[in-house]
Amino acid sequence: MSTAGDNELLVKISKVINLIRPAVQSDGGDVEFVELTPDGTVRIRLHGACVGCPSSTMTLKMGIERNLMSHVPQVKRIEAVP
Repeated sequence: MSTAGDNELLVKISKVINLIRPAVQSDGGDVEFVELTPDGTVRIRLHGACVGCPSSTMTLKMGIERNLMSHVPQVKRIEAVP
């Protein structure tokens, strides 16, 4: 069962990802929010040019993770899923 707090958290996560998305799209890729796990892990899926790109780990850690963790303190880490 989700709560209002859970919904607010998901909205915050989506807003941050939507702010990052244009930069990722400008390089031919995209990022999709998949889920937030109970331990604070945000799972995302990379699309397009991001798949297999050597820089995708840097994008994931330095761009998406850093921004999410600074704007949404409940986020503990980011994980890419296939």
